Amino acid sequence: MLELDDAFDGADWERVYLDLPGFGRTPRLGAPGGLPELADWLDRMTGELLGSTPFAVVGSSLGGLLARELAARRPDQCLGIALLAPVVDPVQHNRTLPPSVVLVEDPALIAGLSEEDAAAYTELAVVQSPENWERFRRSVLPGLRVADVRAMARLAKDYALPGLPDDRLASLERPVLIVTGRQDAVVGYQDQWALAQRLPRATYAVLDRAGHNLEIDAPDAVHDLLRHWSVQVAERPVAR
Repeated sequence: MLELDDAFDGADWERVYLDLPGFGRTPRLGAPGGLPELADWLDRMTGELLGSTPFAVVGSSLGGLLARELAARRPDQCLGIALLAPVVDPVQHNRTLPPSVVLVEDPALIAGLSEEDAAAYTELAVVQSPENWERFRRSVLPGLRVADVRAMARLAKDYALPGLPDDRLASLERPVLIVTGRQDAVVGYQDQWALAQRLPRATYAVLDRAGHNLEIDAPDAVHDLLRHWSVQVAERPVAR
């Protein structure tokens, strides 16, 4: 996400990047450590850091589900939501997914990587290139390397919320951005379109030549969409 940070420069946003428990240097949650506890942690940290200050929230993948849950819990405080390749339904078999494809292969690049790096990169890379790999190495790989295996196992055992937040967001009159990848075989793009139709101020985009790592595969397009969204959010008065 840091590579997209300057998309928010024009609106003079203060940025807060949360390191989720078990995903980086924040210690994992105690048992059970599932998705409900992760959502509670995010809500609690938001209260501790921001109090009643209005905020906009950006989330990618699972972060997209957590961002919606946070907005549903704090609808009067949330000024807008941006979702990048968001999880709509955490239950895998409920998702509408395209087949996994690689549009551009670079055998020489892959051969020059370590076995571990090659496996991590090729798992989701839709367009393989030195530039794409460098963005992945700089922005995605560090998180994969430091993720707490036990925390991920706990999360996998309880990867669901008591109820999805989207019914509670149906009346949210705030700018919502939903960006998806046409070749995203992890969360897809069709379920996100259905989600967009339920939100009164949603902008939806599906990007070709992009998989689940949107900011790696299509950084310029994602950057421009985020900048446009941030301007919309900044135009919205804090008080109704």
